[in-house]
Amino acid sequence: MASQKGMPSSALRVLEEALGMGSTAAGDTAEAVAAEGAYYLEQVTITEASEDDYEYEEIPDDNYSIPEGEEDLAKAVQMVQEQATDTQILEQKTVLSSKHAVPEAIEDFLCNFLIKMGMTRTLDCFQSEWYELIQKGVTELRGGGHVPDVYTQNMLLENENKILKKDLKHCKQAADKAREDLLKTQKERDFHRMHHKRTVQEKDKLINDLKGLKLHYASYEPTIRVLYEKHHALLKQKMLTSLERDRAVGQVKRPSKISGLQEALKCMEIGHSFHAPEIRVVPNCEKKNAPEGPTQKGLREAREQSKRKTKMKVNTKDSVFPTDMQPNPNLCLCKENICPAKFDYKLNNIFRLHELPVSCIITHPRKDILISCGEDRVWKVVGLPKGNVLLTGLGHTDWLSDCCFHPSGNKLATSSGDTTVKLWDLSKGNCILTFEGHTHAVWSCTWHSCGDFVASSSLDTTSKIWDVNSERCRCTLYGHTDSVNSIDFLPCSNILLTGSADKSLSAWDARTGKCEQSLYGHMHSINDATFTPRGHMIASCDACGVTKLWDFRKLLPIVSIDVGPSPGNEVNFDSSGQVLAQASGNGVIHLLDLKSGQIHKLMGHESEAHTVVFSHDGETLFSGDSDGTIRTWS
Repeated sequence: MASQKGMPSSALRVLEEALGMGSTAAGDTAEAVAAEGAYYLEQVTITEASEDDYEYEEIPDDNYSIPEGEEDLAKAVQMVQEQATDTQILEQKTVLSSKHAVPEAIEDFLCNFLIKMGMTRTLDCFQSEWYELIQKGVTELRGGGHVPDVYTQNMLLENENKILKKDLKHCKQAADKAREDLLKTQKERDFHRMHHKRTVQEKDKLINDLKGLKLHYASYEPTIRVLYEKHHALLKQKMLTSLERDRAVGQVKRPSKISGLQEALKCMEIGHSFHAPEIRVVPNCEKKNAPEGPTQKGLREAREQSKRKTKMKVNTKDSVFPTDMQPNPNLCLCKENICPAKFDYKLNNIFRLHELPVSCIITHPRKDILISCGEDRVWKVVGLPKGNVLLTGLGHTDWLSDCCFHPSGNKLATSSGDTTVKLWDLSKGNCILTFEGHTHAVWSCTWHSCGDFVASSSLDTTSKIWDVNSERCRCTLYGHTDSVNSIDFLPCSNILLTGSADKSLSAWDARTGKCEQSLYGHMHSINDATFTPRGHMIASCDACGVTKLWDFRKLLPIVSIDVGPSPGNEVNFDSSGQVLAQASGNGVIHLLDLKSGQIHKLMGHESEAHTVVFSHDGETLFSGDSDGTIRTWS
């Protein structure tokens, strides 16, 4: 019996140690048991209290009485039914479905605990010893008792506490994040509120400015109306004055009449009265026979000349763009391997022709002469190879920018900063025609292969095509957004190429004035662009020294050569199309071999090189300097 009574107490001690209920280790627990004695369970019977001793509180019936004067059988029945219903509701008891909880045995609890803690060796020792005792009959299978509910509840509460702590941690993190988001949102709200206030202030300011401008504009209208009326009055007065002048000039014909007028004026100055003789209007037949004075003769010749010019312009018809163009003669001349390209140029001679920088050099199509234009407003015809000046052209009022030979070689077109394009007769050296129409400086000009049209490009972002026969502008090319710096006709074609400061190249149909294609690729302002003699390729250079080659048939870039950062001022091909020359802002002439891609440099300029051109045989190279000199390389 002693062993059987001591068994539950030992099991309870083991349970307390496993749950951590004890405050000391296993050794301390054994000493406490020895000192105080063994624990045991005692059955206690709790008796229910008797209902006879309970005192009930009486409820008065006043609340349920029917007031006097309102006795009604239907209301009384309804009230009694409601009271019965309330009584039934109060008497009803809520019965919850009880769940039969099977208490967990102590040995199962210990096994589960050891498994949970991963103490497999202790579990094996416990199971072997426990079942050995059961087999020996020392203890029964269920004699160890059950685990009290308080321990199970403690474990559940501990698990729930851990879960709640974990949830609390997540909630704190979420709260911190929400706090940060709130602060960020508040800052954004303050920023947008401030921005809104600023926008409202700007809007109010713009509204006030707009009102002021409207008032200012309203004040202009009456002023403009008054000025318009004054302008019309002055025009009428001017017309009347001119009529009176013509009448007076027509009447004053003879010296006697002139002397009479002089005497009248003298008398008026002295203060005497003078009766002017009667002036008789002479009929047309008498006017023809009457002698003419020098003033009348000059007026008559001026009228006849203006009538002759007007009649000539009226009778002159516009030129027609050629439709059946002749084949390009350079196609058969520019074949490969005709002659090897030359790159070993050496400085041969220096000609000082201008007082200011040289802006353009061109060579005659057939003769050994070249023409140079400078910023000193003159162009000069220079004989080769001596460099003697054969002819000097004066007429422009500002610097010259470009020049171009007529296909026949007997005329010259020049463009200038005075917004005009002039045509010159090289046999006489005089200006035969002036085209006016650009609003800013003209940068470049070129002849059509038929010789009837001249094209020009200007700082005013436009290009114009001029008809030489009708002496007027046939078409204005709009499309570029910045200065048009170069212009060139495709050989034996109606296609026009322009290069602009808006970093683009454009190909135009000269007959319609429409842009057919634009080429983009330059990152800086394009200073010059030209065709090869065969017309299958385009070369262009920009303000940062980048030179690009384009396939004109495919309208695609071929290669890009960067020789910057000095700007490229002009590019030109030799007659074979195998060598490309570039005049650079640092005074270096770059020669590009289109076959091998090698770049050769010519050093000899003391300052900026503005222009470069090949001779027709390719044996000589000419370059213009900013110091007014021309260098020959051979």
